[in-house]
Amino acid sequence: MGSSQSRQHAGHADTQSQSQAQSRPQSYRDRDDDTVTDDTDSRSFQYIAPIPEPTVNDDDDDDEDIDDPVRSNGNEAEKPATWMSLPKKSQLAILTFARLSEPVTQTSLQAYMFYQLKSFDPSLPDSTISAQAGMLQACFTAAQFVSSVFWGRLADADAVGRKTVLLIGLLGTSISCLGFGFSRSFVTAAVFRTLGGMLNSNIGVMRTMIAEIIEEKKFQARAFLLLPMCFNIGVIIGPVFGGMLADPAGSYPGLFGPGSFFGGKDGVWWMQHWPYALPNVLSGIFIFCSMLAVFLGLDETHVIARYRDDWGRNLGRKLARSVSRNRIPRYYRRLTDQEEDNSLYEDENESAPTPTPPIRPQYKRPTFRQTWTRNVLLTLLANFLVAFHTSAFNSMTFTYLPTPRAPEGSRDGIFFGGGLGLPSSRVGLATAIIGVIGLPLQIFVYPGVQAKIGTLTSFRAFLPFSAIAYALAPFLVLIPRNPALVWPAFTFIAALQVISRTFALPAGIILVNNCVTNPAVLSTIHGVAQSVSSGARTLGPFVGGWGLGLGLQYNFIGGVWWFLALEAMVGWLLLWTIYEGRGIGR
Repeated sequence: MGSSQSRQHAGHADTQSQSQAQSRPQSYRDRDDDTVTDDTDSRSFQYIAPIPEPTVNDDDDDDEDIDDPVRSNGNEAEKPATWMSLPKKSQLAILTFARLSEPVTQTSLQAYMFYQLKSFDPSLPDSTISAQAGMLQACFTAAQFVSSVFWGRLADADAVGRKTVLLIGLLGTSISCLGFGFSRSFVTAAVFRTLGGMLNSNIGVMRTMIAEIIEEKKFQARAFLLLPMCFNIGVIIGPVFGGMLADPAGSYPGLFGPGSFFGGKDGVWWMQHWPYALPNVLSGIFIFCSMLAVFLGLDETHVIARYRDDWGRNLGRKLARSVSRNRIPRYYRRLTDQEEDNSLYEDENESAPTPTPPIRPQYKRPTFRQTWTRNVLLTLLANFLVAFHTSAFNSMTFTYLPTPRAPEGSRDGIFFGGGLGLPSSRVGLATAIIGVIGLPLQIFVYPGVQAKIGTLTSFRAFLPFSAIAYALAPFLVLIPRNPALVWPAFTFIAALQVISRTFALPAGIILVNNCVTNPAVLSTIHGVAQSVSSGARTLGPFVGGWGLGLGLQYNFIGGVWWFLALEAMVGWLLLWTIYEGRGIGR
């Protein structure tokens, strides 16, 4: 009797211990198997101190040893994030390529927009052309303001996902670009700019995808910096690209004009009829290539839609396998399909268990009050103010630089007008300077400073530099027309604004992203953030162009610049009312 009870008790203990071991994570069971080898002594599990569970990282590109017990116990400092340690670099590269296609297109057309608008109606005064340039920019961003929330909610839908919305946005940008290049009137140009904005919500979707690709906060500063970095690269390439290719028949008559190498007797007719189409055609090809890269190589990141069959990704994998097979050295013999099935996978199929379908996570959408907290709303307002003065500066610069200088003797104290009177080629050079200054700051300076003092602190520290730049900008017209004086002064003012923007734009993205704690509304929040930003980028160029036109008309060019300086300082004060959330990452 006693022996039977002992056996039953031992069997009960074994069953209980096994169930406890099965309920532990896999890493615990592996460690327990190494520690306890006698099944009859399974009760010793309760006397073993729990081993800290190692950090799980699903990223294939991350080379960190996550099972190192020294690092798990915190005896060794965590390796700092670097550009080379970013996980999933191929996915980030595709997103970067897709993002780069847009600022290249936008900044290239801004380099010649003043002259294209002038070609529509040469009788219009410069003040009207300045206002029209601001209205064209406002058409694009106003359409984005209206449609961004819709695209954000569509990207959050289980049946659609992020990638589909991104492809639609790239297609819309390509159509808008080609239509704008072949426009012959201001109304036609405005229609195509509006169409491009209605179909484009790519920034919000890309921010969402980066947030889902990069889950660890230590990589956020560099990952979210990729999108503003693309803008600075576009600012370098786009204006030079647009300035060189605009009006090719007039700029390069020996190549495209009458009696030229490519044009023959009468010249290239479509370049003469649509003098600003060539840069837009090449931009459209660039956007199409980025759309193809997204279709073939980008993975869906939506928590539910990622499990749906992706035709483009499957085709991309087949093409990649086809290319890799063609690179097999000659001294290797290609296995037949039968040999592959019978030899390569024979042992694996015998030993591997039958895979189980992945469990699709379910997220309950938070309530309205849980989503739109005070911190979320204030963070969105801070982003609105930054986007307003930044977009106004960009738009006004492209108009301010080519505007002719005011007549001598027209200054009366703070009342002075005119622009710098630069030709289109020099406008491209001036705007490229902005990108040349910003790119090294983003790559080498911002990540280290952000890691040392934090996102919000760096935002507060460098935002006032924009106000200083705006306060000094109108005085450029008072400098004598001497390149040795004008270019250093312009570079100094541009550097102040670029330093501020380098820290402000990625910080705003990170703060918005970290306000979200539920993945079910991540794309919606980023869609709203883009809508808010688009609203600011609608008002900014419109107010800037309108104010610049009034300044030229009433000989008070400094008024609009000093208004921007005041607005930037209001945004700086607002930063002291918000805090950085914890987000959904690790």
